[in-house]
Amino acid sequence: MFPTIMAEIRDGQIHPLQPTALPEGARVLVTLLGSEEDQFWNGASEPSLAAIWANDEDDVYAQLLKE
Repeated sequence: MFPTIMAEIRDGQIHPLQPTALPEGARVLVTLLGSEEDQFWNGASEPSLAAIWANDEDDVYAQLLKE
């Protein structure tokens, strides 16, 4: 799993909110977070989506594709 570092944008640059031990030139991925309301709705919908997409019944379709 990748570590998560909270940061904010100031003057067009990314600034970590905590000290980091990243070496110079380290490559990072940046995920933009939406507003607090967006985060609420994304978090609220996640269990419902997981129940729909992560179920044993879908395994039937994978088996059909193999045949």
